[in-house]
Amino acid sequence: MNERQGSVLVSLLWCLALLSVLVVGLLYSARLDFRVAKNYGDLIQAHYLAIAGIEKAKALLHQDMVDRSKSGNHHSSSLYNSQRDFKDVKLGRGQFSVLRAGTREEGGGVMFGIEDEESRLNVNTASAQELGKLDRMLPETAAAIIDFRDPDNVATPGGAEADYYASLRPPYIPRNGPFQTARELLWVRGVTRDLFWGEDANQNGRLDPEENDGNASEPPDNHDSVLDLGWSGLVTIDSSVRNANASGQDRVDLSSADEKAFAEVKGVTQEIARAIIAQRDQKKFETIADLLDLTPAKPPGTRNPQGGNNNSPGQPTNGQVQAQGGSDPQTAPNVGSQTSGEKLISVDKLVEMADDLTTVSDTDLPGVININTASPSVLICLQGITSELAQAIINHRQSSGYFPNTAALLKVPGMTREIFKGVIARISARSETFRITSEGRVPSTGARKRIQMTVHIDSKGVRTLSCREDL
Repeated sequence: MNERQGSVLVSLLWCLALLSVLVVGLLYSARLDFRVAKNYGDLIQAHYLAIAGIEKAKALLHQDMVDRSKSGNHHSSSLYNSQRDFKDVKLGRGQFSVLRAGTREEGGGVMFGIEDEESRLNVNTASAQELGKLDRMLPETAAAIIDFRDPDNVATPGGAEADYYASLRPPYIPRNGPFQTARELLWVRGVTRDLFWGEDANQNGRLDPEENDGNASEPPDNHDSVLDLGWSGLVTIDSSVRNANASGQDRVDLSSADEKAFAEVKGVTQEIARAIIAQRDQKKFETIADLLDLTPAKPPGTRNPQGGNNNSPGQPTNGQVQAQGGSDPQTAPNVGSQTSGEKLISVDKLVEMADDLTTVSDTDLPGVININTASPSVLICLQGITSELAQAIINHRQSSGYFPNTAALLKVPGMTREIFKGVIARISARSETFRITSEGRVPSTGARKRIQMTVHIDSKGVRTLSCREDL
């Protein structure tokens, strides 16, 4: 081989090498493009798998509501932690799970099920006193929350209004209306990220390694294997139940119903119905707890101390006082008066009839707290509920079963009638608003997507209140 032929051979070898490098580069680039496209496609698939989890949860919630209505039960716990329904449900090339962070009472960890919004304190309806009982809540911060949502620009003592927020950089104005998301609390003076998010610094609702290592890395945590969600795990803006009994029927209003309507209520006898009508002519029923003070009404024809009888001509009737003689309305002996003596309704009798009665004419009851699902940290926000009584409520529902209605709270050791009267308007035994967090996954590539949706379930169907996809 001469020198010229050798040069040609070397050139050919160099060309082959360059072509090989080019081909390998093109193949590698094509492989990367293929993997990117596949990963993107799997992310889309994970997105729809997450939606599938949302839809399954909505269907099961609606069916659960139908089943409870038929059986006349307010509450069942079947969907709060159901691995059979919500853990790694296979669909196509992937799978989905509906999950939530376990509470401290549940031992932490991951639970496969839905969350109850009625187990939380609604910041749009809570009073300053109720807000003030949240852990680490300062009085001035509670006042600022009230100022942020009220329609005026007049600051309450310790609170903050438009002039304060206008002085910030960048400036902004308070909502002066209901909070649109719970995260808007972070705009309120005194609400910090640590208070609101707790240990969940990345806001994904699950306990990550850096959130369970003490002070080894940010954020600081107590290293107890339970995710502390701060106020974000205790508050909501979406909670409302219909003013109806467990079967979905409208309740009978103590303030306006007649004897015929009361006759339809289980446990209400003719004597009780007449006593209710007689008593309300003298004093309005504030809550159903007032029924515990109900005494028999005087029957028609009963002779008055001043002479005559309740239905004689010239005597006042229906709780009205005779104009002549200046009779005292508290002692005037007429048809509507009550005898002082034995009470007609015991605690057991009240529990029997309470679910069918109301003193509220409103169709919906916004912001009520479900005593069957609320944690001690939320229960203590209610008027008169101490930490000991909150724990007694938890212990009672764990040992004796879920409360059939709100009046059953009277059977909890330590619950007095006065405390019950103070909380009855703020509680429920049923939930209709739920938070669903669904994660779709494609195992072959590890692609995953989370979607969180808040829904309201009633006899009309399922209504979506909010949706979040940035988890």
